[in-house]
Amino acid sequence: MNDLFNDPAAKLQGYSAQDIEVLEGLEPVRRRPGMYIGGTDDRALHHLFAEVLDNAMDEAVAGHASRIEVSLAADGELTVTDNGRGIPVDPHPKFPDKSALEVIMTTLHAGGKFSDKVYSTAGGLHGVGVSVVNALSSHVTVEVARERTLWRQDYSRGVPQGPAVKVGSVANRRGTLVRFRPDPEIFGASARFRPDRLYRMARSKAYLFPGVEIRWSCDEGLPRTADTPAEEVLHFPGGLADFLAATTADRPQLLPQPFADRVTLEGREGRVEWAIGWMAEGEGSLSSYCNTVPTPEGGTHENGLRAALVKGLRAYGEMTGQKKAAQITAEDVLGSAVALLSVFIREPQFQGQTKEKLASAEAARLVENAIRDHFEHWLSGAPDRAQDLMSFVLSNAEERLRRKQEREVNRRTATRKHRLPGKLADCSQTTADGSELFIVEGDSAGGSAKQARNRNFQAVLPLRGKILNVASANAGKLSANQELSDLMQALGCRTGAAYREEDLRYDKVIIMTDADVDGAHIASLLMTYFFTQIPGLVRDGHLYLAQPPLYRLSAGGTVVYARDDAHRNEHLKTTFKGKQKVDISRFKGLGEMPVGQLKETTMDPSKRTLLKVEVPNDANGHTARIVEELMGRKPELRYRFIQDNAAFVDLDAIDV
Repeated sequence: MNDLFNDPAAKLQGYSAQDIEVLEGLEPVRRRPGMYIGGTDDRALHHLFAEVLDNAMDEAVAGHASRIEVSLAADGELTVTDNGRGIPVDPHPKFPDKSALEVIMTTLHAGGKFSDKVYSTAGGLHGVGVSVVNALSSHVTVEVARERTLWRQDYSRGVPQGPAVKVGSVANRRGTLVRFRPDPEIFGASARFRPDRLYRMARSKAYLFPGVEIRWSCDEGLPRTADTPAEEVLHFPGGLADFLAATTADRPQLLPQPFADRVTLEGREGRVEWAIGWMAEGEGSLSSYCNTVPTPEGGTHENGLRAALVKGLRAYGEMTGQKKAAQITAEDVLGSAVALLSVFIREPQFQGQTKEKLASAEAARLVENAIRDHFEHWLSGAPDRAQDLMSFVLSNAEERLRRKQEREVNRRTATRKHRLPGKLADCSQTTADGSELFIVEGDSAGGSAKQARNRNFQAVLPLRGKILNVASANAGKLSANQELSDLMQALGCRTGAAYREEDLRYDKVIIMTDADVDGAHIASLLMTYFFTQIPGLVRDGHLYLAQPPLYRLSAGGTVVYARDDAHRNEHLKTTFKGKQKVDISRFKGLGEMPVGQLKETTMDPSKRTLLKVEVPNDANGHTARIVEELMGRKPELRYRFIQDNAAFVDLDAIDV
């Protein structure tokens, strides 16, 4: 066995050019669907519908379609039809033996949205949406009605079953029909479209563009909730104002009228629409969209909305002599507001193919400028309404400041009352706001982290090896475990129902472990601890995962870091393409990293990447069942999980 590791020639046996795969056409999508739709779960399944519906909506927003039909059959087949221009079916100039339809359906990054010649604003940007749907469906049929002629083409798992053929003449029809069924080989035999979810997605689109009528229908025999009709015509001339009214119909309002309007952006193609209602009680929410695409993770357009409201209220307070208005924050203004925001802009930049967060820098400025002027007029036009809102927001601000002061007092009191863990290197900051606690593995990593940290607001707590698996431990073991006791002492808050966010001594609790299998296991144990023992801390958004690199690559003065093998290989093919010699070093662990590199890659807030740990709001307890299955006391559940998922593990891709 030792000869295998000492003999360089032996290492190369069984690995040659024949082992290098080149994926062509739509094969990358079928092999790695998560890269294109974020996974193969229920959310990813319904993302297929979003991609097809987005194309139809782009036709409507561009002014070429007024009607979209969505129909779900009993066998799970979904059909989306629009009365737009129809996908071109003439031969493509670059592929004369194929129709433009076939090129769009079978080629990644092929479409008409890379410039503004066909669409001034569009939700589809990368030319991969409908081709991804084609690749991940067991069967797709596309019908195109153009110039009084009907064309049809069928596909199976992305492969054309023949060319686009003329099937007849149509006098009163135009547009595109896409009928598809998700592939059970990708999503599982039990995967099915849910009528209630499809209906909500279609209804949201209708709210976002008043100029479209969406005709919804699903088979009577399909299971659906009481508020999901079998048939309905969705058309909302009031746009987001109608959406807000429907969303808040059963909640008491602070103001008689919401702040709602829409603005066309001057000198450019695009517009901004918003609707905001302040609730007299309960928590608020902010839902945003860009080019009719939902952005659940927010982005720059939401930043523009927050800035417009805060600056508008501060300006009104200054004008009316209300000096306390200067302390208003976005949390005070939107904490109990239900807000809807929709923007249409050219060439938006999203984070990832699933487009969950808008990253276009100019969107913040466009939204702020569009909304702030209207907000200030809305306030000054009704002084009584403005005064009610100002009083409400100032009350929120005073409550926020009171809680902050209590946290500062509790923090100082807690520090004086008991001795903090001896291994904890605390920060000098006396308030929790903006402070960070790094939980690291062992004294070696702790020593490096202590040198790399910013002492003003970053604290470091080293733990000894792998902590107790709390999902399989009894209460006696929990209370007797010194590592967990030190952690709770450092955090300053209690567990379970006794947890209070006000008592938490740090704003961010960051798990920072080595970028290897052992590090991932320790991170899993810590996440299990927080999920089962302090779920409130996770729910309130305080738990994060650091992302230290595994590799450092350098050549000719260029230095980059890679988080894993795939990221390393990507840099070799892109950043260092054509380089003859690339120096690659693999970090053995955080304790072995130079302090400067640890600070630059993992701890410096201006350069690092953090993953926020969030738990889906699933009332059926799905997440808790998964944790119990993988981390609980019954090994047979883990054994069954391994058996069910072993086929999906690519052992050749694991770096041992």
